[in-house]
Amino acid sequence: MDVRLAPDTDPRRADVRRFLESNPDPAPPELAAAGLVAPRWPRPWGMDADLETALIIDQELRKAGVDPHAHNPIGIGWAGPTILFAGTEVQKRRLLPPLLDGSEFWCQLFSEPAAGSDLASLATSAVRDGDVYVVNGQKVWNTYAERADYGILLARTDATAPKHRGISYFLCPMDLPGIEVRPIVQMTGDQGFCEVFFTDVRIPAGLRLGDEGQGWALAKHTLGNERLSLSSGGVLWGQGPRTVDLIERLAGQADPLRRDRAVRLYAEAEVLRMLGLRQVSREMAGGGPGPEVAVRKYLADRHGQRVMNLAVDAMGPAGMLAGQGRDGPDPDDVWYWGFLYSRALTIGGGTTQVLSDIIAELILGLPKT
Repeated sequence: MDVRLAPDTDPRRADVRRFLESNPDPAPPELAAAGLVAPRWPRPWGMDADLETALIIDQELRKAGVDPHAHNPIGIGWAGPTILFAGTEVQKRRLLPPLLDGSEFWCQLFSEPAAGSDLASLATSAVRDGDVYVVNGQKVWNTYAERADYGILLARTDATAPKHRGISYFLCPMDLPGIEVRPIVQMTGDQGFCEVFFTDVRIPAGLRLGDEGQGWALAKHTLGNERLSLSSGGVLWGQGPRTVDLIERLAGQADPLRRDRAVRLYAEAEVLRMLGLRQVSREMAGGGPGPEVAVRKYLADRHGQRVMNLAVDAMGPAGMLAGQGRDGPDPDDVWYWGFLYSRALTIGGGTTQVLSDIIAELILGLPKT
């Protein structure tokens, strides 16, 4: 593994710092216009940057407290790369600019009540009718669907084909007649997930991504980016620095059992960090996301749950009570929220069981189950 980024004096760092001096709190359109949202994407969408340059840009932005993906995480992280991979020039020109600047927000419409881990069993249908596809069915666990302008949608276009070959991929406007979005209240109190119903929804054929029946291959491309994204934080999205502070604080406590748990978690966090660097090294050498991404997500999910369990234990009786809101005055409430939310980590972006199969088959070479 060889990950040596440029020093602090590198002119690429200076370029980002100059941008931040001129734009101390950059809005998404400013970031997009400068090519800083997705610098590795080809021009005019990004900067056509190499991986090292992209990592330097990300480092400098995050040091300034700027998350270039926060304004449209699913669009930038999952939909955009798939559109770049398989989209027509018309689709790219129409959809990528507002995706990057946040003026059109995206969600993902993959899972169904009877097709979660076995996504290829999905039943939502898309029947060709001239220049449109008529879509009927139900999706569930759709993050941000209540506010999305577009969704990446998988639907079955050939009921007679083998299940992996009868699926197509659509770029679905969420304001089409016949789409109903119902938020799902989670035990955290949030309503970030939704269920979405399609009743005779007419999607223009020009919004099919790739060829008819190519949906499963494109879905794997999307899910590869999703797992890489969901594993990058190591614990909970956006909670990395606070987690390190918590572990270090608990490692210095007198309670030997709690101290031992904290030290073990610190070691796990280092393993996850090194696995992340290994993936970066792989990409810098010219490789793409491989099955190792499944290993990191598998470990990161469980690590996140253990961290949140320790945090709530350390809060004592207060750990059984909700505070005044995730953004309220109680600084420890984020751990209560995280404890509840961490139950979902081993489900979203590929369940632990699915990841175990990927690791067994593609890394260990074991026979398929």
